[in-house]
Amino acid sequence: MIVRPAGPADIPALAALAERSYRAAFADILEEEVLAGRDVAFFAERFSASWERMLVALSGEMPVGFLLMTDGHIDMLFMDPGAGGRGGGALLLREAEVQGAKSLECFRDNHSAQRFYERHGWQVTRAYDREFAGRSRSFAFYEKG
Repeated sequence: MIVRPAGPADIPALAALAERSYRAAFADILEEEVLAGRDVAFFAERFSASWERMLVALSGEMPVGFLLMTDGHIDMLFMDPGAGGRGGGALLLREAEVQGAKSLECFRDNHSAQRFYERHGWQVTRAYDREFAGRSRSFAFYEKG
């Protein structure tokens, strides 16, 4: 498993990976209509404007995870549902920390993500509700401890 910067050619594969990962991670958190709107086209559009701030985890030549960071804040970290537990997420997180990652947020109901971040030394500094996808949702804000 290696991590490298993303390039424009990665966008289609990362958008498909994002759709699968988003649906798997948030099936019990977000409504079906929200998940349906986060499709390959949605992510491809988002990534076409942000690929320069993305890292890709590769198993061989296949992208199995990605991370998007803006100004030291991790916006997204997703692994392909079938690629979890192989160290790719930890490699992405470590590389983001090297590049200055200081904060991230996740749904308070995303317990597996919370365990992952806490295992890697991140600490919840506040919990709050904010609007996301048309509803008030509960979040946890993490900082590297």
